[in-house]
Amino acid sequence: MSVLSQYLAVRDILLDVHATSKLQLFEMIGKHMETAHGVPADSVASSLQRRELAGSTALGHGVAIPHAQIRELDRIRLVYVRPAPALAFDTPDNQPVSNVVALMVPSPATQDHLDVLAHLASLFSDQQFRKALQGCQGEIQVKETFERWPL
Repeated sequence: MSVLSQYLAVRDILLDVHATSKLQLFEMIGKHMETAHGVPADSVASSLQRRELAGSTALGHGVAIPHAQIRELDRIRLVYVRPAPALAFDTPDNQPVSNVVALMVPSPATQDHLDVLAHLASLFSDQQFRKALQGCQGEIQVKETFERWPL
């Protein structure tokens, strides 16, 4: 079982999200976090946007891992978003993003933040994982893919 599955709940998997910009995507993630976890939407959206302005969190191959410290959080949270259509995201390969994992950590950040970020980057560097994830038809399948990887 992947270490990431403890941070990703089924309710935090958002599929076929229509966003026309990174800012709109961050606002949607913020609204989700407020509804699902009671974390102020504006705190989440502004923290993700501030981090993104410092440098793109896109990895290429259709993947972005926006991440930020959120002082109102009590634990690490992941939100997986599959934009539809794929979203322009200032990627190194100029390809739109179809897999977004927002990593939000309590402030101040700990080594766990860096460990989770490194694990996500490693996981999404695997073409087979990305392909499996894109083939998922529902939130439960996405969660199961994260749980069972690597095969």
